[in-house]
Amino acid sequence: QVQLVESGGGLVPAGGSLRLSCAASGGTFSNYRMGWFRQAPGKEREFVATISASSDSTNYLDSLKGRFTISRDNAKNTVLLQMNSLKPEDTALYYCAARWMYSTVSSTYDYWGQGTQVTVSS
Repeated sequence: QVQLVESGGGLVPAGGSLRLSCAASGGTFSNYRMGWFRQAPGKEREFVATISASSDSTNYLDSLKGRFTISRDNAKNTVLLQMNSLKPEDTALYYCAARWMYSTVSSTYDYWGQGTQVTVSS
């Protein structure tokens, strides 16, 4: 059983940056592909990014490429999401998640954190 805890959210003006962190425990972190998802009020949960277990492969929601960067540190059991040039439409609850295989579909992920709120003011 893997436990995930996100941190790093907050209130930031448009154009600003935030770095989200997700700490994992209770499993072999280096075995899992990790993903970030987000959910805005009244909207479905949306794929943001995913990274392979060895960091050799990353994938992003097309509209976020160039602004968001996912990375991981297997020695620290941590996955990060660097978010730059933030826009008000990036406002959402951001979740990290873990699973064995590649997927951008939230329902296929096995383990989830509780989420961290990101609010971008205009």
